[in-house]
Amino acid sequence: MKAPPIILPVTTLLAALMLAGCVSTAKTVVTAPFKVVGKGVDWATTSQDEADRNRGREMRKQEERDAKERKRAEKERRRHQRDD
Repeated sequence: MKAPPIILPVTTLLAALMLAGCVSTAKTVVTAPFKVVGKGVDWATTSQDEADRNRGREMRKQEERDAKERKRAEKERRRHQRDD
């Protein structure tokens, strides 16, 4: 007895649908370790953009400290001039 012609396409379609979930899961399982390692590397290293941003922040802070010191020194100089 031969199977009706519709059974083979339906069976193929159902098998494909069931395997699609397996392929997706397999892809997730295979790529997960690489994603974890990538995140670890990102956390452990500093990108050039981050380094530039940090350097700029440090330069601004140093400029603020220098400005405060100049202001303090000028105030001290004026005070000494008045006292003389």
